[in-house]
Amino acid sequence: MQEKVTRRPTMADVAAAAGVGSATVDRVLNERGNVGEDVRRRVLDAARELGLRRKLPPAYKPIIRINLILPRPNLPLLEHMAQEFRKIVRATDRSIHLQISTLPDEKPATVAKAILGSSTNAVIVYAQDDPLIRDAVDRLAAQKIPVVTMISDLPGTRRLAYAGTDHRAAGRAAGLFVSRMLPRPGPVVIVCNHLGFQSHADRVEGFREYLSEKARGLTIARIVEGLDDRNRTQARLLAAFRDIPDTAAVYNVGAANLGVRAAIEANLLSQPPLFIGHELTVHTAKMLRDGVMTLTIDQSPRLQAQFAIDVLLDHFGYEDIPVAPPYVSTVPIVLYSAENIPAGN
Repeated sequence: MQEKVTRRPTMADVAAAAGVGSATVDRVLNERGNVGEDVRRRVLDAARELGLRRKLPPAYKPIIRINLILPRPNLPLLEHMAQEFRKIVRATDRSIHLQISTLPDEKPATVAKAILGSSTNAVIVYAQDDPLIRDAVDRLAAQKIPVVTMISDLPGTRRLAYAGTDHRAAGRAAGLFVSRMLPRPGPVVIVCNHLGFQSHADRVEGFREYLSEKARGLTIARIVEGLDDRNRTQARLLAAFRDIPDTAAVYNVGAANLGVRAAIEANLLSQPPLFIGHELTVHTAKMLRDGVMTLTIDQSPRLQAQFAIDVLLDHFGYEDIPVAPPYVSTVPIVLYSAENIPAGN
């Protein structure tokens, strides 16, 4: 039986697939201008999909203006994140313009106002899960301004993507190490900013799940909401140590590791607790070397920033980007102890 020969696609086929006239296809392929960007992209996509055998014009790279919104940028993780975004944008393309909006606080009204006030093509934001912020994200999406959440997600909103790690898995990992490394079972105190942040809530839930499933001798005696403030965290953790003098471990899911260190070094407990925290910074690196902290769980800031930028590049039609819808983040967590701290930390 003779094999069926598929005919070569023509410009008329491209016009039909793109839903335009042949003259429009001719203007696009021969770069004659007077064609809107949406139509141009549709024609080029159709030509590539059909396999039109001719040299196609290079993909147009629109200027993308990105607003990176950072509440409390003095926090070590957010300061590091801003540095990584700057490096990536400088190395990526001159048509990407990065604006960093630093906010004095993380109150929902402050963050929502910054989101809605963005006069850029796209927004990347770290924010807590709050109705005001959710509404702001959805309103921007309705205006066709994509929003990428980072570090902490806003599930159920119209955000384009989430760039970050699996926080529930990080919490479960912390639960595993606490249960395996403690010489004796005992009460555990958890420290967080507050549970309005999806990242913190998921870490706590993952930790709780693991203890319930596989380490039932351990209990969460208290959750301290320190608002990622060193002094508040220290004071509230000292109060917890006075009330729970047999505290065996502290798991800090937030940023105030210096406050945790100060509370531990007040020596209110009969034995220093096992201390697991998050993020590799100059402060946590020193704590690891000094033996105050046992492990820190880092969320790969550079990879988060790269994924967020890649998502927006792909969304705006850049070619050869290593991500595609539905934009599922696979940024890994990395465990650091005193034995594997990278040079320079």
